[in-house]
Amino acid sequence: MRLGVLDVGSNTVHLLVVDAHPGARPLPASSTKRLLRLAEHLDADGAIDASGVEALTEAVADAVRAAEDAGAEEVLAFATSAVREAANGDAVLDHVAASTGVRLQVLPGQAEADLTFLAVRRWFGWSAGRLLVLDIGGGSLEIATGLDEVPDTAVSLPLGAGRLTRDRLRGDPPSADEVRETRRHVRRQVAGCVREVTRGGPADLVVATSKTLRSLARLTGAAPSAAGPQERRVLRLDELVPWVPRLAEMDLAGRRRLPGVSEERAPQLLAGALVAEATLELLGVAEALICPWALREGIILRRFDAIAAPAATSGVLDAV
Repeated sequence: MRLGVLDVGSNTVHLLVVDAHPGARPLPASSTKRLLRLAEHLDADGAIDASGVEALTEAVADAVRAAEDAGAEEVLAFATSAVREAANGDAVLDHVAASTGVRLQVLPGQAEADLTFLAVRRWFGWSAGRLLVLDIGGGSLEIATGLDEVPDTAVSLPLGAGRLTRDRLRGDPPSADEVRETRRHVRRQVAGCVREVTRGGPADLVVATSKTLRSLARLTGAAPSAAGPQERRVLRLDELVPWVPRLAEMDLAGRRRLPGVSEERAPQLLAGALVAEATLELLGVAEALICPWALREGIILRRFDAIAAPAATSGVLDAV
């Protein structure tokens, strides 16, 4: 079966088309992405403005056509924090559905954490033991831990790299005061969930996923994406810490010249580094292994679980 997954995030609209069937590993067939930065289209009332709605609608329509061209039998379309938290989120969803025929399903933060955790568990297997999974998105930070395919504990915090950049790191480069206050804010938020996350005991394997964390790992010496998904990549705290003040002093043009940093991630790299540094330090983690699978793969896996056992779950997203 050829399946499309359409991910409307805070930064991009990303279509992943895969070939898969129950019990098999999904194989990517094609991937298309449009930089949208939906969070930058929020007005003073927290609503997505008219230009943002039209850009989103156009991006979804283009993605649907791309999925059809690729021969996808089904498209699973979902949105995360940017639409979830928009004051006019329901109206935006209605407009997109009326214009494109696609009804985006909005994932709660808990579902994001659960589905990402599922993808990581399937990638590393049961032998990995207790997992601690960290995911920095555009709008939120997800932390999940557990021994099974569903985490024992999952926390979603409003510490996305895009959100922090937009709300707190406005300068280019940001001022020392902006960086200091952002660092304090991030650490207070993360510290508030440390007890909840660690109460089940230490993790056997700490895993980082998402483009932001992959970019930071590349920046600190991990292999480039050209080396393939099977290449072992690690984000080490002691290698990340010296980069934080360096990133704080760089302007956007400087960050864009760094190895492995895409144009879409460069504006948010400092915010992502502040969140990653705080999360690793406060959770007492020295290093995190990068996983190439994340939320989109989790949705694919859950969909095929539903096909294999239809009575056990009502739908790929409703099941979480």
